[in-house]
Amino acid sequence: MSNDAHATPTSARLAPLYDESIPTPSHAERARTLAARCKTGTLATIGLDPAGYPYGSFVTVAFDAGHPVFLISELAEHTKNLHADPRASLMVAEGGASDPLANGRITLLGPCTRLADRGSAAAAYLEQHPNAAYYADFRDFAYWRLEVTAVRYIGGYGRMSWVDAADWLAAEPDPIGPAAAGILAHMNADHAEALPLYCRAFSRGTAVTEATMTGIDRYGFEMSATTSEGPRPIRVAFAEAIRTATDARKVLVAMLHEARAKLGVAPAGPTHPG
Repeated sequence: MSNDAHATPTSARLAPLYDESIPTPSHAERARTLAARCKTGTLATIGLDPAGYPYGSFVTVAFDAGHPVFLISELAEHTKNLHADPRASLMVAEGGASDPLANGRITLLGPCTRLADRGSAAAAYLEQHPNAAYYADFRDFAYWRLEVTAVRYIGGYGRMSWVDAADWLAAEPDPIGPAAAGILAHMNADHAEALPLYCRAFSRGTAVTEATMTGIDRYGFEMSATTSEGPRPIRVAFAEAIRTATDARKVLVAMLHEARAKLGVAPAGPTHPG
């Protein structure tokens, strides 16, 4: 698994306050988790008019066993381009951060071709875009699939790499992904007092008094700790991988009790994340 610093401009230059050997999602896992949340993207094809220029189109997308699939019209400019040259790329990106460049994004490259057999592509697409069912059988619409041959992952500042296509296809989206935003919002809003305790008890940040939870996954969670040098990344591993939001709540409660006992800190306010 890859071990990478939390993606912010400052923390990319400062040593993390954690043991970098602890379990961390690979870039392939991070990329698949991000893609699972994206239903739209930018499809880039090689233009016919004017010839040779990259042509970017806004498209709706779904993923079928890791390969992007589209339902597109024969009248669309990108479809005409693909008939002439199947080489294409798709970029999908997350939103939310105040600095857009701190957001994660992925560019997937490969040949994009029309599918004679709709099969699993249609099922995957209509699951994500059920409103498309009313025009899916129109004669000028067809399903297309981009066969992924290369992946560029950028998780924000300081976290980026080319991901091997085989690793991308073998990876699974993190099961905590759909609940992650809610967990982060809840912990930062309602249990901010617990976060520096996690830092002091389970990382090298023994003097941290303020922190923000910035990420959570099956293997652990990440925080940005306030220090005199600026924000520093901290990652804390779970004892074993989790799979649900309920698992996350239980383990965060147990770790908070453990942190308070280890630090000799009495509960203040709410006794546990919940």
